[in-house]
Amino acid sequence: MFRKYRSIQTAKLMLVSASAALFFTASSCDQGIDHDIRQITGGDPDRGVHAIRAHGCATCHTIPGIRGADGLVGPPLDRIGSRVYLAGRVQNTPENMIRWVRFPKEIDPQTAMPQMDISEQEGRDITAFLYTLR
Repeated sequence: MFRKYRSIQTAKLMLVSASAALFFTASSCDQGIDHDIRQITGGDPDRGVHAIRAHGCATCHTIPGIRGADGLVGPPLDRIGSRVYLAGRVQNTPENMIRWVRFPKEIDPQTAMPQMDISEQEGRDITAFLYTLR
């Protein structure tokens, strides 16, 4: 029994060490992540913040990093950049997120999310910002 306990403790220690190493490696690559987001979306996360404010997204959603974005109508958007699906319907890809942001009813005709007259570039910028939420 002591042996089993010791191997569990060793496994926990190895897991904690691996997690710490991954955290420090990932945090040293933040600038590269921002560059990658810009490339895959064709958008700018900083402009995305302005577009989110201009189109009133914060009225319905809780959005980390956006002051006053504490809406309770739509789902919270924390970690949306890491989610597998958007709206429970389509795979989370940059193209699908841009389409969802611009034309939600094309993806889900029953959604409560309104079409907000978001331009192609604004859709790219909003998507770039949302992909920073991991």
